[in-house]
Amino acid sequence: MSGAVNKTELIIFIVYLVFMLGIGIYFFVKSKSNGEKDYFLGGRSMGPWVSALSAGASDMSAWVLMGLPASIYLYGIGKSWIAIGLVIGYAVSWLVEAPRLRSFSIAANDSITIPQYLSNRFLSKNGAIRVICAVIFLIAYTIYAASSMKACGTLFNTVLGIDSQKAMFLAAGIILCYTFLGGFKAVCWTDFFQGMLMLLALLSAPIFALLVIKDTGSSIQPGQLPEGYWSLFTNWKDIVSGLGWGLGYFGMPHIIIRFMSLESTKSLKKSAKIGITWNVLIVIFSVAAGCIGHLLLGEIEDSSTVFIQMTRLLFPAAIAGIVLTAILAASMSTADSQLLASSSAFASDVYKPVIRKNKAGDKEMLWVGRIIVAFISFVAVLIASNPNSGTIMNLVENAWGLFGSAFSAVIILSLYWKRFNFAGALAGIVSGAAVDILWIILLKDTGIYEIIPGTAVSVIAAVVVTLITKAPTRQVEQLFEDGVNNL
Repeated sequence: MSGAVNKTELIIFIVYLVFMLGIGIYFFVKSKSNGEKDYFLGGRSMGPWVSALSAGASDMSAWVLMGLPASIYLYGIGKSWIAIGLVIGYAVSWLVEAPRLRSFSIAANDSITIPQYLSNRFLSKNGAIRVICAVIFLIAYTIYAASSMKACGTLFNTVLGIDSQKAMFLAAGIILCYTFLGGFKAVCWTDFFQGMLMLLALLSAPIFALLVIKDTGSSIQPGQLPEGYWSLFTNWKDIVSGLGWGLGYFGMPHIIIRFMSLESTKSLKKSAKIGITWNVLIVIFSVAAGCIGHLLLGEIEDSSTVFIQMTRLLFPAAIAGIVLTAILAASMSTADSQLLASSSAFASDVYKPVIRKNKAGDKEMLWVGRIIVAFISFVAVLIASNPNSGTIMNLVENAWGLFGSAFSAVIILSLYWKRFNFAGALAGIVSGAAVDILWIILLKDTGIYEIIPGTAVSVIAAVVVTLITKAPTRQVEQLFEDGVNNL
């Protein structure tokens, strides 16, 4: 890697980071309201393109450019069941969950966070759900954010030779700045541009690599693939666990909060089309990157760098730098959304109602949220810099499983079951989270992804507890009817 290449790519990275900071500054200056709803939900004013690509970019973190291609590179097409599960889950969440969640969150006292929605949905003054949700958010989002920080460290270390730990702190600092300044709108707009960049990168690299491989005059020889590499049907555990990833979408707070932020039902329908199309293209070409990368590069020491090495081999420095910023974009777009969702949960659902007894003003709430963002960022970097923390894909898998197990079943039941009550929701969240964590500790070796037993137990607990406890009041039933009627 020549010094000239380093300088070119470094300049492009710096320009990109400055642009992200500029978005944060723009929304800080432009903002007419520093209120809680504006900072944490953008005032429910997000348009279809921004909401769709923001939801997608906040979902598809660096694992889609590093983690999934690495798995496909190593083990073959059999690992693409994760991609299939994600496509199905994402599409169904937009079509089945999004319309109702937007309507119900407005009916539920104009809720701006998922914990707030779950409490208001049952007109409950009991703070148990809010506190438990906030704790789960802090744990899962810290782990999730660590995967993004680790990806940034790997990117800067591989491409620019910068110490990976210093790179993690640098990335965390940039994310903190624009999240601090612009809140939800800045996060959504940075995610919008980052989503476009991710799509461009994943479309270009595999296609150009395939053209090089097919070029008979090329000096690059395809690598030898392992036996059974092209077999989609490997074993039932891979298939079931891969499809299980799709369950996570229904309870992923930083994704479904975008459903609540949409300006209108008309915008939602357009967002669904855009978002689903984007998602399908992203996962298809992520799988392609792993397969074609193996053909192009042969055996490499670190499979997580397959996309990086393929890009740098194919393109001149200036273009490679632009394409590789997609990894930075993927890392930042997910981390910022996670940090904002966790800080909003703590500030709005624990600090304000429990600690301050609803005495905190807007300015105080904003600063509490910002402090939580800084705290989680710092802890996430510490986790990511620990060599025993696992791979990028492992970290994402653990956080994704915890969210899906705790919230997916409960959110869907709250939107479609009129008889569902507060006790059932609380039981579903606690049991799902507990089973997920215990499965990781005790039964990980079974090869079954923990989100499957976690979600199953959550459904059973939520339904059983609801049926054996008191039915919701007429006021709660009326709120359900209002949510349905406003669709």
